[in-house]
Amino acid sequence: MKIVISEEALSWFKEEMEATAGDYIRFYARYGGSSPFHEAFSLGMNREQPHDIGIETVIDDIHFYIEKDDVWFFNEHDLYVTVNPETEELEYSYKN
Repeated sequence: MKIVISEEALSWFKEEMEATAGDYIRFYARYGGSSPFHEAFSLGMNREQPHDIGIETVIDDIHFYIEKDDVWFFNEHDLYVTVNPETEELEYSYKN
């Protein structure tokens, strides 16, 4: 399993979240909403220090990660993070 961040998404994190070198961006399972794999759970994201990293990708010294306790949510799929050009918001897709 891996996290893939597009160039546009990396720019989004730098502009919208003011992410800089050394920051940690966590993707996690949150209660509410829905996902392709789990009803009543959706993908959340915020900036916070890790406790027990399960999956990590580092780009421009910005750490994008998923805690070991949240790996189940992704159902053994890779997480792809892109930006919708029309809404200029993040989009998530999951690929085997």
